[in-house]
Order: sequence, then C-alpha cells, then structure tokens
Amino acid sequence: MKIYSLLPKGFAKRAKLTPRVQTIQPGDPGLPRHVAIIMDGNGRWARKRNLPRTSGHEAGLKRVREITEECGRLGISYLTLFAFSTENWKRPASEVSFLMNLFHESLQQVTEELHGQEVRIRFLGLHDGLSPALRKVIKQVEARTAVNQRLNLNLAINYGGRSEIVQAVRQLVSAAQENGVDVEKITEERLAGYLFTAGQPDPDLLIRTSGEQRISNFLLWQMAYTELYFTATLWPDFGPAEFREALLSYQKRSRRFGGIMEGRVK
Repeated sequence: MKIYSLLPKGFAKRAKLTPRVQTIQPGDPGLPRHVAIIMDGNGRWARKRNLPRTSGHEAGLKRVREITEECGRLGISYLTLFAFSTENWKRPASEVSFLMNLFHESLQQVTEELHGQEVRIRFLGLHDGLSPALRKVIKQVEARTAVNQRLNLNLAINYGGRSEIVQAVRQLVSAAQENGVDVEKITEERLAGYLFTAGQPDPDLLIRTSGEQRISNFLLWQMAYTELYFTATLWPDFGPAEFREALLSYQKRSRRFGGIMEGRVK
C-alpha cells in the first residue's frame, strides 16, 4: 500500500502553512467524498508567459498528478477531472492533436504508478471520435486498475453533460421497451443507472479555476446539489495548498438538500 505523507512535497513553501490550512487532516469527516474539477486556464497561463498553449497543457498535467495524490492523502474517495469536452473539438486541429497525444502518452506513463497507489481510473465520455490507439489505452487502463479502491479517478474525455443525459435516456427507453417496463416506473434512480457515473455518489464539491463562473455542460444531472467553488487561480498554479483552501470553503457550507436543517457548519 502506498503510504502518503501528511503534507505534499513543497507544500510549506507554496502555502506558507497558515494555521487554518493545517487544520485539514486525512480522513476528516467534514471533507467531501467526491470532488469534481473544471481545469481551466492552461492557455491563459501560457499566454502570460509568452509560451505556446501546449506549454500550459503540459504544466496543467503536473497539477493533475499533484491533486490526485492529495486526494489519496486526505482520503477523498472520488475525483472527477474535466479534461476534454465535446465542444473542445472546435479548437485548432493542432491543439486537439496535441491534447490527444498528451492523453495517450501520459496514461501510458502514469498508470503503473497510480495502480501502485491503489487508484482506480475510469473514463467518462463518448469513445466515438477518439483514435483507436487512445481507445485501446483507455480499455487497458480501466482493466489494469479495476480492482483498486483507495481513490476513484474519473477522467472526462470527449464528455458533455447533455449528450450523457440523451444517451442515458435512449438506453433507458430501449431497456424499458425490451423488458416491458411501465413508463410510470421510470425513476430518477433508474435513469442515473445509465449515466457514465452509475454507481458513484454525486459530487459534493465542484472547483473551477481561472475565474470563470459557469459549469460548462459538466455533470449536469449529477450536480443538482453540488457546492460550487470558483477561484481566479489558473489551473497550472492550482496546487495542493489552493486545493485545501477550496476544501476549507466547503467545510464552512451548510448543506440542506432542500430541507431546513442546517449542515455541518453554521
């Protein structure tokens, strides 16, 4: 079993270890079970440094590894990362090609390391449009890490919330027709069973970097009661210290789920 240190490497220098950040401890019952992140700002990060956009994506990949390790360290069970949307195909062909190659290469490089850390990797999204080579790697990675239980890492690639719901409805209707299920017996739970995240808890916390304040067609069904956290920090600058700040904000929220009873913190 991978043994995580209580604090990530270089944490003290980046965070200056303010007392309130130090209060977060592994296994804290006040931590979210499932965190979703829209990793935004790679291009702006690169532009500010007069670098090509591809350099921003490479820098952002380093943060993916850091935040994944931080979730494992803290005992967060699910991490969902929005890596490439169905709308991102509109970007320049050269950038799309770079991203697809980056996904392919990085998965080959880090899978064994994450497997050793007991991370299960799953992919959310449509396989149509992805190269045969990338689809093959996705299948191999999911099979290799399927037995792991320490952290569930969802990578949303070629993902769109609306297309996910449409696909789930089509599958549900087809199954209902084949099995003679009464329309009145179709429930939210039945529909959720056909989503990419079937069997997983909904996100407790959504983090979006770069200052944008929208959810951009991400996990539309699953985020009905998710707490939202927006930060101006660009994704390549969003490290474990910034992640813990988001967790602190979450711990101060009062989650009622439509009721009147107050949650953890007033």
